[in-house]
Amino acid sequence: MPRHTLRWTTILALISPITAQQIGSIPETHPKLRTYQCSHAHGCVEQNSSLVLDALAHPMHKADNTSVSCTNWKAACASAEECAQACVIEGADYEAHGVRTDGDALTLRNYMPSAEGYEAMSPRVYLLDEAGQEYDLLKLLNREVSFDVDVSDLGCGMNGALYLSEMMQSGGRSELNPAGAQYGTGYCDTQCFHPAWINGVANVQAKGACCAEMDLWEANAEATAFTPHACTKEGLYECAGDECGTGSEGVCDKIGCSWNPYKMGNHSFYGQGKVVDTASGFTVVTQFVTDDATDEGTLQEVRRLYVQGGKVIQNAAVAIDGRDVVAMTDGFCQAEYPGVFQTMGGLKPIGRALGRGMVLVFSIWNDAADYLNWLDSDTAGPCDSTQGDPDLIKEEHPETSVTFSNVRWGEIDSTYVSS
Repeated sequence: MPRHTLRWTTILALISPITAQQIGSIPETHPKLRTYQCSHAHGCVEQNSSLVLDALAHPMHKADNTSVSCTNWKAACASAEECAQACVIEGADYEAHGVRTDGDALTLRNYMPSAEGYEAMSPRVYLLDEAGQEYDLLKLLNREVSFDVDVSDLGCGMNGALYLSEMMQSGGRSELNPAGAQYGTGYCDTQCFHPAWINGVANVQAKGACCAEMDLWEANAEATAFTPHACTKEGLYECAGDECGTGSEGVCDKIGCSWNPYKMGNHSFYGQGKVVDTASGFTVVTQFVTDDATDEGTLQEVRRLYVQGGKVIQNAAVAIDGRDVVAMTDGFCQAEYPGVFQTMGGLKPIGRALGRGMVLVFSIWNDAADYLNWLDSDTAGPCDSTQGDPDLIKEEHPETSVTFSNVRWGEIDSTYVSS
């Protein structure tokens, strides 16, 4: 048994029976997802990874009354301690939530059949380590991460996302949260949203859950973007008041520095029948290059490659100061997104987060507030500004899905092949 498994088994045994009521009787069975860790010396070595749904997608109810939900704790308890005693988290039904794995492939569906027709699930899942006890912390500074993706069934207004979040490896496991990463607790990102539970503890003070975020992939069949978002705080930080911020304010950069080929003027690079042809699958490679080519260096560039049909496709170039640039640098971000990204230190803080380790997140979602126009319409993509209406998507394309597969990480230029 791995050492960290023994450690948490011992801790859980010491927790009082009252607190341990947090974990219910319905078993939690994590879908397996084969992944790979790569190096030039040893090639890509198979990892027996698994996935866990976010805690709020699990059934949560009062221990003494299963009809009272604890997803929003206010109906069940009044303090963090009382909620730990009163509320139970159960194992999740992954298939019903639109999560299906097959070997090294993960398919996420946004809508699932229900008595009323189709119900929005918007599943969000996290990568667990091989023991299935904690999140797998990927340390990607001076490294790369690659994956295959099929977005052919993902239309306008949909986002099939794969990104990194600086969550705690344990999911915030504690005396008030014995469930931890095994039940998907501990989510955070740079939007500093105010969840009902933070690190598996009832958020009775209405704080925000902030942490660094590296959006490796936000995309559908029509548009794509990758975006680093830095924070001034390390790890999960519980913000209050002005710290949480709106727009470009607060302890985290909510806007970030985004690379979207269409938005930068290249309308022929990404989409069906284009250079990167979204009518079929392809490989996405993201490299985090340091100034001295070591793991202790400073993040200097974020590079993007695509591989399709055995051919390596270089990133779409953008003209900066009269020269073509194909990698994200501080100079690119200063030219395209002057302001908060630079005041927070540019690429350096996201590089430090990558060095500390971040959790891999997979999700599919849409947005009734802005129809995801920032991703794929107006200057960002070719979609009409109304095509992202979730009601329209559910009516016309309830089968919409994204498939990620062949997830690999390791030394630069070790995770992909070309003919």
